[in-house]
Amino acid sequence: MATDAFDGRADGGARLTAAVLLRQGQLSQAEIARHVGVSRASVCRWAATLVQAGPRGLAARPNLGPPARLDEKAWTRLSRLLDRGAIAAGFATERWTLNRIAAVIEREFGVHYHPRYLERPLKAHGFSVQRPATRAKERDERVIAVWPKRDWVALKQRQVGSTGRSYSWMGRATASGRGQPRPGPGAG
Repeated sequence: MATDAFDGRADGGARLTAAVLLRQGQLSQAEIARHVGVSRASVCRWAATLVQAGPRGLAARPNLGPPARLDEKAWTRLSRLLDRGAIAAGFATERWTLNRIAAVIEREFGVHYHPRYLERPLKAHGFSVQRPATRAKERDERVIAVWPKRDWVALKQRQVGSTGRSYSWMGRATASGRGQPRPGPGAG
């Protein structure tokens, strides 16, 4: 059974079938509930609606949710405002944040959006959320640009020139860890 705003369990067809059966008066509300596949409380509620509003009161009514706060024309205008940049909108940097976009919407259209709930309508209208990459404040782009040319080449040449690998941190394995060989057969 499909759900709708009126009953939560039965579709409009079940309500209208129940209405016909209620009008015929041949079945009890409990029998109609079993026949249609809903609770007796639903049939009781439908019977009261049928008396007050007639069959029209039982017709399916879609639940559309709250009306849109911005129309398509406003979203198009917002897109143009965002394309101009955050500095053109009066902010100190070019970074668009949800707080800044919410402020622009309120200033330009008089509509309040909480920044936490702004991401979904923005995505629905074709905007993508940009997440800035985090970088260390100490990052030096010049040193990074030179490193592959200078240090990486030197490391590769050093590796090619050596015949055997020698690592200063590797030592002979010992039982005690203090440089003494492990006692074994013939030691003594």
